[in-house]
Amino acid sequence: MPYRDPPRKPPQAATDGGGDPHTFRILLADDHPVVRSGVRMLLERQPGMTVVAEAATPDELFAAMAREPVDVVLTDLSMPGGAVADGLSMLGRLRRRWPSVPVIVLTMAGNANVLRTILDSGVQGLLNKSDALTELTLALGAVAHRRTYLGTGIRRLLDAAEGVAAPRMPLSPRETEVLRLFSSGLTVSEIARRLERSVKTVSRQKMDAMAKLGLRSDLDVYAYAREHGLLS
Repeated sequence: MPYRDPPRKPPQAATDGGGDPHTFRILLADDHPVVRSGVRMLLERQPGMTVVAEAATPDELFAAMAREPVDVVLTDLSMPGGAVADGLSMLGRLRRRWPSVPVIVLTMAGNANVLRTILDSGVQGLLNKSDALTELTLALGAVAHRRTYLGTGIRRLLDAAEGVAAPRMPLSPRETEVLRLFSSGLTVSEIARRLERSVKTVSRQKMDAMAKLGLRSDLDVYAYAREHGLLS
């Protein structure tokens, strides 16, 4: 995916009605209050930007989306808790229900295959949490003009993976999500409830993923997730 530098000037006009036409309305979602506070202070120092709602779980995110007209969603990928699944399932639901609202994802995931899967979900921006916070305003400027923005850390990881042979049997997005949730500490039954799948289906997806990766035990799964940046 080619990268183009977005305009350096912050966005000045809303893209989806509701409120001051000169204000860019942001929904900020992250399960860490300190992160939300820091990001909010940074964004609201920029002219024309305002955070109109915050969320700490997917449930709160979707409730805010139903309540507030917004121009962009800036969200963490991993927000455990509540009845609604986070991660790729959350992104898919956002895209289905609000296809015209751009989404920027913040993540600690360091696995190139996971990052590509996130991009394939239809998000317009992807930033690593270790990227400079100043990149947030650049990302918002890009998506305001319907461009995709990849943070410096994300581009570095994807560039480093170029030319590296892909696994002969790569994980499917569903297998990746099951392995991510299992590695985060959820049981197969809990994953099934969160993803609204049967326990049998989730168990099979977990076992299929382990077979593809040559993992023999749950300890191997945890070690793989840590070593390959699967946790976000």
